[in-house]
Amino acid sequence: MELDFRKDPAILSTVVDTMAVGVFTVDASGTFVAWSEGAERITGYSSAEVVGKPCRILEGPNCKGFGTLAELLEDPAPPPSGICNQECKVLARDGRELYLYGNVRVLTDEQGRVVGAVGTFTDLTSFLLANEKIAILEEQAKSRSAFERLVGKSAPMQEVFRRLRLAAQSDVTVLLAGKSGIGKELAAGAIHSLSARKSRPFIGVNCSAIPETLLESELFGHVKGAFTGAVRDKVGIFQAADGGTLFLDEIGDVSPLLQLKLLRVLQEREIRRVGDDRPLKVDVRLITATNRDLGSLLASGALREDFYYRIRVFEIVLPPLRERREDIPLLVEHFVAEFRRAQGRSVQGITRDALQGMMGYPWPGNVRELRNAIEHAFVTAVGDHIALLDMPWEIRNPRPHPAKSRSEPRLTAQDWMERLHIQEALRKSDGNRTEAAKSLGISRVTLWKKIRQLAIETNDPEC
Repeated sequence: MELDFRKDPAILSTVVDTMAVGVFTVDASGTFVAWSEGAERITGYSSAEVVGKPCRILEGPNCKGFGTLAELLEDPAPPPSGICNQECKVLARDGRELYLYGNVRVLTDEQGRVVGAVGTFTDLTSFLLANEKIAILEEQAKSRSAFERLVGKSAPMQEVFRRLRLAAQSDVTVLLAGKSGIGKELAAGAIHSLSARKSRPFIGVNCSAIPETLLESELFGHVKGAFTGAVRDKVGIFQAADGGTLFLDEIGDVSPLLQLKLLRVLQEREIRRVGDDRPLKVDVRLITATNRDLGSLLASGALREDFYYRIRVFEIVLPPLRERREDIPLLVEHFVAEFRRAQGRSVQGITRDALQGMMGYPWPGNVRELRNAIEHAFVTAVGDHIALLDMPWEIRNPRPHPAKSRSEPRLTAQDWMERLHIQEALRKSDGNRTEAAKSLGISRVTLWKKIRQLAIETNDPEC
């Protein structure tokens, strides 16, 4: 016996209720006439709570289709197909947000008058939330990728990573401060990689490596005939970095005259090529870096005060390697893997005595010096591990240094940053604690306590 679902409402109702999608019907006024078990499972609303009531359940603040069901029924000219695709975010009975997708078909009588509608909807909530989670994981992966070459798990480096992420969230002008060889260009690249400008150019320039007479032309460009040898127009670095990020390293070596021109660029967002009277608009995010004491340069007049405060809107101090020794094993592992890939060697790591030698060395050249030491060791290593004898001479024969009178305390990330700022203030004041305390906005007694608390080395015997 062949069953005709269309002629047996009971069988048809059973089939509809077994469907995973929600099915409903409304009359011409928008009142629910039927509400399937699938609709109950998705929304949590039972048929008894819905049937006979207006279609308010399918209305929401972000509704793009179901929320206009009543208007659709009143439309004198429904879609030619009679079907409208729907998207909506609504609240389930238990308060959860639901992302629904489905369609509504308007029903008409023989005279073409609207008599109601039948609709279906599918719950896409889990799918969309999974996609959101994937997007979050991808963003986290990008963040890890951006910091891939900035290796460190110490408290000072975790604070640096936090401030780099903050800097990447805006177009604020950043000053990266710290000793030579600590990875300031890598930090600038990380800011760019995490910013909205990541798809645009990132250009780094070492200002001390370009003669002063040529630096202006390199930065701003020049027009043909601007000076002897200018045989054609030249696009400057600012124009080349338009829309992206420009990193100016060793900014403390730039002359006051060029500082003034850079200040004008930062304030007016336009450049003037050498020999050209026409200004050109540029959209460039500027990051600068220095290993020099900018306070001393200010005092001597080599650094303009207005320029100093303009480039130092958001300062990030990168700690020297000797103040984050717990990162040395990670850095060693990182560079061993790098040179193993590059040179096709079978070197897997370093011996215990080699690592101990590296942990005890002061690293005046910071991370750059450590990388060079590993590269040196790859030349002399004969086995699958680097030995102490493979290290450079100065690491194998370190100069003795006096033992500390007290062990270093365990410091939080905030303590490390405060320590770095106090050290910077003491350097700028040539060890004068009164001046350092004044620049930090604290009393001399408070500074003395913090020096002892944070184990800051000074030449003052009282500390």
